[in-house]
This record gives sequence, C-alpha cells and structure tokens, in this order.
Amino acid sequence: MGKIDCGHYVAVPVEVGPKTLHVKEGVSVEKVCLLRPGCSDMDFDHIVLEENSKADICVIILPGVSEKITVAVDQRGRESSLSLTGIYICGSDENLSFSTEVRHTAGDCSSLQIFNGLAGGLSKVSFYGRIVIAPDAQKIEAYQTNRNILLSTDAVVDTKPQLEIYADDVKCSHGATVGSLNEDEQFYMRSRGIPEQEAKVLQMISFLAPVLEHISDEDLRGKVFEEIESAIRKVC
Repeated sequence: MGKIDCGHYVAVPVEVGPKTLHVKEGVSVEKVCLLRPGCSDMDFDHIVLEENSKADICVIILPGVSEKITVAVDQRGRESSLSLTGIYICGSDENLSFSTEVRHTAGDCSSLQIFNGLAGGLSKVSFYGRIVIAPDAQKIEAYQTNRNILLSTDAVVDTKPQLEIYADDVKCSHGATVGSLNEDEQFYMRSRGIPEQEAKVLQMISFLAPVLEHISDEDLRGKVFEEIESAIRKVC
C-alpha cells in the first residue's frame, strides 16, 4: 500500500483482510464479477499480487445498481500482471461510484485498466482511477482508460484518471472520454435498412465489446454478452 506525504513516496505495509484476493507466487486467477440489483456486493475490494502472479478481473455492472465500488491493487511481487476491466450500464436514476487504485511497489510489472460505460436517464456516474508507481518500481507498463457514452441530456458522468510516478524507467498512459452516440454511424446503418433503434443498440454493443474481449473463456464470454445485450435493449 502506498500514500503520498509532503511530496515524497511513503511505503505502507500491505494489509490482507477478509475481502482480499491474495494471488500467490506463480498463480494465475481469472474472475468475472456480474453485479445486478439485489446482488451487487463485490466479494473483494483488495487484490494483492505476489511475484510472477497474474490476475484478470472483469466487473460487469447491470442497470439498476447504485453502489460505491472500490478496488485497490497492490502489485508487490516482481513480474506480476494485472488486467482490471469493467462495464457499467445505467439507464434510469442510478448513482454509481467506481474507484480503483493500482499501486506498483515492485519492478518489471504490468497493469491494464479498461472501463467503458453507458449512462442514460437521470443516472449519475463517477469514476476515479489512480496509478501509483514507487521509486524502486522500474520497468513498469501501466495503462488506464475510461470511456463513457451519455444516452440522455440529464445523465452525468464525472471521470478522473490519475498517475503518480516516482520512477523514471516506466511506460504509462491514462485517458478518459465522455461523448454521445455517433450520428454519422447511425445514418450509415439506417441507409442500409437497419432501423434507428437497432442501429443504436449495435453502436452500444460495439462500444462495450473491447472489454468483453478480455474474458478468455469463450462460453463465459458468450453468456456475459447475452446479459449485456439484454441490458442494452432495456435502457435503449
């Protein structure tokens, strides 16, 4: 765990608690968390990665979930790898807060974060993402993106990706976008006989698809895709 004090990096011991996903040395873990109304509690809020371990975590948040979701990651072992991805679909009056913090305290590691979301109706979504790289954590590759599409003029998205880098041999990037469905794409599809509503559905599925590609199990990916398509058709 790490925190900033007076402009200097201060190392704090990692605490392993009851809601910690502790990935031991040389172990690979893949986990898909599907959150829906009435079943929206994450079974972990902390991930610890030991040497040469790997975690692929995908969080899917379906319409109707109003929660404050936090995930903190400590990559304390060399050559550990993290893929933390997520999708959220909000179509009515949800109040969703998503916060991630990835702390690199060992070198030769990588982390990838991709979060894509749809916000419609009167929903309010906030995304806070932070990557911290300690002074001795050299040769780190860390990337984070948060992309959002507004489906209504009343929906609100607040996104704040951040980097705190205290090492000099790293490759890092972060970014965020908030936009709307592309009308030119809709016109193209409608000119080829696709109804307007179906064109919007296809656009939204295409927007979220890059996250689903990180689910390696083909059968599981197909089931999650069905859930996503059904949710989109309900909010569209």
